[in-house]
Amino acid sequence: MGWINLPTSNYGKHIAKLTQDYTSALDQLNCVNDEKQSNDNQKSRIEAVLIHSGSEQHYYGDDRGVSFQAYGHLLHWLPVNRPDQFVYFRPGEKPTYFQVVPNDFWYDQSIELPDDITQQFTVIKMASVSELNTHLDSSSIAYIGESANIAKGLGIEQTFVNSSTLLAHLDFCRAIKTSYELEQLRAANSLALQGHAAAKDCFLNGGSEYQIHMAYLSACNILEEESPYTNIIALDEKSAILHYQYKRKEKSEKHNVLLIDAGCRINGYGSDITRTSVSDNVHTIFRSLVESMEFLEKSLVTQIRPGRAYQELHDAALKNIGSVLSEHDICTGSADELLQQNIPQLFMPHGVGHLLGIQVHDVGGHQLDIRGGISPPPEYAPALRNTRTMEQDMVFTVEPGLYFIPLLLEPERNSARGKSINWKLVDELYACGGIRIEDNVRVINEGAENLTRQFE
Repeated sequence: MGWINLPTSNYGKHIAKLTQDYTSALDQLNCVNDEKQSNDNQKSRIEAVLIHSGSEQHYYGDDRGVSFQAYGHLLHWLPVNRPDQFVYFRPGEKPTYFQVVPNDFWYDQSIELPDDITQQFTVIKMASVSELNTHLDSSSIAYIGESANIAKGLGIEQTFVNSSTLLAHLDFCRAIKTSYELEQLRAANSLALQGHAAAKDCFLNGGSEYQIHMAYLSACNILEEESPYTNIIALDEKSAILHYQYKRKEKSEKHNVLLIDAGCRINGYGSDITRTSVSDNVHTIFRSLVESMEFLEKSLVTQIRPGRAYQELHDAALKNIGSVLSEHDICTGSADELLQQNIPQLFMPHGVGHLLGIQVHDVGGHQLDIRGGISPPPEYAPALRNTRTMEQDMVFTVEPGLYFIPLLLEPERNSARGKSINWKLVDELYACGGIRIEDNVRVINEGAENLTRQFE
């Protein structure tokens, strides 16, 4: 993944915001450190942060490299998905980009970035990581990244390697996006929708999971390893497996349901979009369920506003799914009655969404504040990944689902709450799998900007 050409007018403002966040994070780290060392006359002060992209890994017993993915906090500064790249930040100074380009004739090691990006940094080119020692005073540096050994080799104190205080502050801040980040996310959504359109067309023409997958990649002009996550291409009953990972190659004109969960990455920022499509021959009840879930997802987006707890969105999704189950005679009883028995959770066992950005399931979703306080998900929704309060320019997904999962439903066939389930209809719908509809959403003053639907 190299730089993808987009306007860079907001990149400088993005770096200015990171400078502000990192300066505050260092102040917090030193404040906490001072409290711990209150009786020590020789207190350690951290004056800079070294952010590492990570190192290349190889499969065990082999010389084949594992597909590399740079650490999120490095990508937050620079769209460079390459091993052993470093950003050095010291308040009051221009950030430094230590660009490691090995002398290598086996692989292409060149790194190309536009001037609008590199001019935000002091760029120091090196042939190996070992050269860092000549540029850094390790006594006052914190390190964040995967390699404790590299930090140790630089003489950085273990206490300041991936400090929980530092990371809590930075993770919390990442939920709020700059204008530059929003540009990347919009572009990632626009591109992914081209793939979704091609995938749907391939499905309706009898394509296999593999062919649908390849149609998506081709339409987006990407390699599989350039995707922000492994595409979920699930036909029929496989769409009830939440993170279905395979791509069956058998073609069939009899497939009736496609659930595709796939995104694109632009300069480090990933989209995450799910659509469910059906054939003309699909079960009539399932077709109606898809329409109801489309309406449900769109209605949830209209409920977004600053100051609202994201958990309320999840609760609204569960109640609406209860209504959908009741209206389609899948379950008996009102939505409230079904909620009291936790029946909607049998049909939607995941959370209604998660923070989104550099990582698909982005960091800080359970944090209360920059100090690292945690707000865990409620017992009735243990898989909910986001318990934050909505703020302007926060970006997250909205992805209600409704699935017919034998592993969850069958144990209830003879239980007390199973008496509320229409098992004859469930048995018919098992072959259809499940439904998920997912958009990427930005919180704004007036409610929400749907980063996905605006490009459809």
